[in-house]
Amino acid sequence: MVGNVVARDLLLTSTFCFIAAIRVMPLADALAIVFVAPFIVLLVGKFYLKEEVGPRRVGAAAVGFVGVLLVIQPSFSAFGAVALFPVATAFGFACYLMVTRSLSRQMYPITLQFHTGMFASLLCLPMLVFGQGAGFEFLELVRPTGINWLWLLGVGFFATLSHMIMTYALSLAPSSTLAPLQYLELPVATLLGYLVLNDFPNSISLAGIAIIIGAGLYMIHREPVTARQLITERAAPPV
Repeated sequence: MVGNVVARDLLLTSTFCFIAAIRVMPLADALAIVFVAPFIVLLVGKFYLKEEVGPRRVGAAAVGFVGVLLVIQPSFSAFGAVALFPVATAFGFACYLMVTRSLSRQMYPITLQFHTGMFASLLCLPMLVFGQGAGFEFLELVRPTGINWLWLLGVGFFATLSHMIMTYALSLAPSSTLAPLQYLELPVATLLGYLVLNDFPNSISLAGIAIIIGAGLYMIHREPVTARQLITERAAPPV
C-alpha cells in the first residue's frame, strides 16, 4: 500500500512538471532533458540494486548526460527556470521506475496500475474542489470542450497502455536493461513535435539529442555483449 502511494506521488510530480514545461518549450527539447532519467535508473540499478552494469555503460551514460546539458543550456537561456521542470520530471520518473520495479515483483501489472491511478484520483479531486477561488491558476478547474474531450481520452488511454506495458517489462527484465530503450522516444517526439506543433529544436539542441541517442544506442549494443560475458563467466568451471 505504501509503495502504491509513493508511486502515485512520484508519477503526479513528474507529470505535472512535464506538462508545465511543454506549455512553453518545444516537445523535443523537454523530452530530451527528461532523458536524464535513464542515466539515473542505470546508476541506481548499479550502485543501489546491485545490478550488473559495466563501466562502458556507465561511461555512455556520462556522455549522454553531456548531451542533456547541451539541450538544457539554450532552453534555460530562452525559457528561464521552466527549463529545469523536465529535470524534476526525470528525477521523479526515475524514482517511479525504481518503485514500480520493486512492486512489479509483488503484484500483477493491471492491479498495480489500477491502484496507482485510484490513489492519484483521490489526491487530485480534493485539490480541484478546494482549489477553486484559491488564487492559484494551476488549481483552477477548467472544463474541457469540444475536441479537447477526445484529446484527454487519448492521453488517458495511451498513458494507461504505455505504463501497463512498462510495468510488464519491469517485471521481466532489469531496469538497467530496459532504460536505454526509452531513447526511441526522442526521434518520434521530434518528428511529431514538428508535424503537429510546428516545433523544431535548434542546432545546439539537435546536437545534444544526437549525443543522447548515440549514448543510448551504445548502451543497447552493450546489453547482449555483457549478457554473453556473464553467461560465459558463470558457466566456466572453478579454477
